[in-house]
Amino acid sequence: MSDELALKSAPADRAENGPFDETEANPVRPYIDLGGVKVLPREGLNLRLEVEEQTKRIVAVGLDYAGSTLQVQPFAAPRSAGLWEETRAQIREQIRQQGGRVEEREGPLGPELLAEVPVVGAEGDAGKRLARFVGVDGPRWFLRGVIGGAAASDLEAAAQIEDLFRSLVVVRGGTPMPPRDLIPLKMPATPGA
Repeated sequence: MSDELALKSAPADRAENGPFDETEANPVRPYIDLGGVKVLPREGLNLRLEVEEQTKRIVAVGLDYAGSTLQVQPFAAPRSAGLWEETRAQIREQIRQQGGRVEEREGPLGPELLAEVPVVGAEGDAGKRLARFVGVDGPRWFLRGVIGGAAASDLEAAAQIEDLFRSLVVVRGGTPMPPRDLIPLKMPATPGA
């Protein structure tokens, strides 16, 4: 393995088992096209698009599945270097600033962060929420995931969410984009439109 590739962080079998680049995805599968990400529909999967108030821009895809949540964001990345190393350091810092706890560990997708994030409930009571931050560097893209709910702590639930994460397809597109820019997401086309 050359030094150049060592900078990227991804499962060794990423090209075969995902998350996939659009060039690696099975063209006959009925993906839901969200622009920068394609999602394979499955029984019990609920899809949410997270929109930025001011710009009305879709900034993340939320997937609710098997008692867990997975929020994903695809980013443009340099061809030779990965972003997950640097992104993990930024997430660690943010969580610590919010008064949370975070530990790095080796997960099924590679290095990941397990965090206890402070949250304020509807009654104004403070609590802690467990979240797993995962990331995979692909060819010219980086896919970040935040796992919550049962899959943050339960191994069986985690395996289902990891499988969902690995079934995703990232569509980088040919448009030049600065690294770390969010790859544009869009509303899925309605059938028959």
